[in-house]
Amino acid sequence: MNDPIILLSAIIFAPAVGALILSVFNKEAEEGMRVFALITTVVTFVLTLMLWNIFDYQDPQMQLQVSVPWIKAWNINYQLGVDGISLPLVLLTSLISLLAMVASWSITKQVKGYLILFLLLETGMLGVFLALDFFLFYVFWEVMLLPMYFLIGIWGGPRKEYAAIKFFLYTLFGGVLMFIALLMFYFGSAGGEVGSTFDILRLQKIGQGLIPGVEFDGMTQMIAFWLLFVGFAIKVPTIPFHTWLPDAHVEAPTPISMILAGVLLKMGGYGILRIAFPICPQGAQAAAYVLVLIGAASIIYGAFAAMAQTDFKRLVAYSSVSHMGYVILGIAVWKVSDGSTVGSDYWNMGMNGAMFQMIGHGISSAGMFFMVGVIYDRVHHRDLNKFGGLMGLMPLYSGLAVGIFFAGLGLPGLCGFWGEAFTVLSAWNYSPILAIIAAAGVILTAGYILWTIQRVYLGPEYKGPHPEAITPINMREFSVALTLLIFAIAFGIYPESVFGMMRESTTLLVTNLSNTVNSGLEFAGNIIQ
Repeated sequence: MNDPIILLSAIIFAPAVGALILSVFNKEAEEGMRVFALITTVVTFVLTLMLWNIFDYQDPQMQLQVSVPWIKAWNINYQLGVDGISLPLVLLTSLISLLAMVASWSITKQVKGYLILFLLLETGMLGVFLALDFFLFYVFWEVMLLPMYFLIGIWGGPRKEYAAIKFFLYTLFGGVLMFIALLMFYFGSAGGEVGSTFDILRLQKIGQGLIPGVEFDGMTQMIAFWLLFVGFAIKVPTIPFHTWLPDAHVEAPTPISMILAGVLLKMGGYGILRIAFPICPQGAQAAAYVLVLIGAASIIYGAFAAMAQTDFKRLVAYSSVSHMGYVILGIAVWKVSDGSTVGSDYWNMGMNGAMFQMIGHGISSAGMFFMVGVIYDRVHHRDLNKFGGLMGLMPLYSGLAVGIFFAGLGLPGLCGFWGEAFTVLSAWNYSPILAIIAAAGVILTAGYILWTIQRVYLGPEYKGPHPEAITPINMREFSVALTLLIFAIAFGIYPESVFGMMRESTTLLVTNLSNTVNSGLEFAGNIIQ
């Protein structure tokens, strides 16, 4: 697959092709459909590994770009590409989708429909991370909405309809805001040789003042930035846009919770990095302090909310609100000096920390939700006050679960440590007080994680319902848990495996933002005043 359009298109649409083939299967052949869907996710994962193999770590620019006219009348193109910001998320998506498919063997209701929707969801997610045309990006963003709505609404828990509708409305509202910004950019980009465009790379250059004769003025950037930020922050999610998340997680089946926490939340952070910041640098600079406050507040609020929960799954859901707060914090504090160190690792620490946090949280959160699902499938409850003593009853499961929960805690040597450490260090250069507040989130996280381990895996004997159903972890469950734990340890011991992939692209992004803001500080100051 030497032609980039073939490889990138195959990565995006292999799951959709698999879903189409599944539609002709006999609905009674459930085992055959599961195996075929698993093969499809394996093929997709292998294709992303091929992309990784040919990716040049030293090239910070967009690689393997392809652009084919799609709707000529509106200058909409089928435009794809990959760089150090999108590649780690593409790999994470294919990996978590593969593991979630293995976890989907526990789904026994309407298996055919579930598998088709699952594969369509994977296509939507991969398309978001590879699209370079804003309209195409928006299409993929909306494509993943419907499969997730049905996956929660049909295969979810007792309040599945409520959770699915809430998820749909929140995400749709964010999509509307994004679409308004999209139109602002399209009509505002008129002028010059190309005319109105949805090309994300060209829109970035316009926003950064690199194309003579066409620009987005300061007020346009301010308005568009907040439209985009709210649209993407809903998906992250940050406070006060987070309330859909606990309900969606609690009601979603275990494999969909893995996808939701491991991948979908990262789409919001990616959208901020790919679109909001580089197209609206002046708006991002003017809003920086508010974003830092939102990030720090999300860290603390999410941790306290998690500590207050008695539902095992809801606790993990609120932990995601806290952990994704570090992503907003790290992105927001990219500018920490007067410009004398543009392009250095000092400037880039926050952005790299935010990116690593997305990858690390993708591994640990998917693992935590999976381990909750393993015990829920046996005892059919999630009441933390009715657990206890699982270490003696399920020692292998408990050992794996404790390792994964420690990764979520941020223990040094595991994947959760580096993102939190780098974002807090970078925040110190911006505001020591906010850095101290963010660092306090680490202590709170340790508190609720250790308390959860004590209540569920240690302590007195299990005293909840269905004690006879507590059986050792099976090989399928073991393979998923062990894979996630291995990645958590590998990324924690050798973080360069992630940092090396993204560093050049994040440095280029920070340098471009810095150059643009430094050339327009007078405007930014006027806006803030």
